[in-house]
Amino acid sequence: MALRPATKMKAKEPEIETPRDPTHQRKKPEERYWLQVDRQTKKSFATLPPAQEAGELIKKAHPVVQVSIYDSVDCVNTLIGADPIPAPAAAED
Repeated sequence: MALRPATKMKAKEPEIETPRDPTHQRKKPEERYWLQVDRQTKKSFATLPPAQEAGELIKKAHPVVQVSIYDSVDCVNTLIGADPIPAPAAAED
């Protein structure tokens, strides 16, 4: 059986589309203060007072978890509800 010759029509070049990232992989714009629960960032805030308020609410509801606020500009991590570590007592002779 003979094969049919292929047509010699030039097809349009397909437009190259860039694939969109899935919704869960898009990076959200982050503010300066990051609210972290057990070292996982949950939300970011532009100012410190709302971040502290949200952190304190979480800490009251769940006292076991570690809640902190990370300042992304100054690179400082502040724990919420942490007991201060007492200074070692000086040895008295």
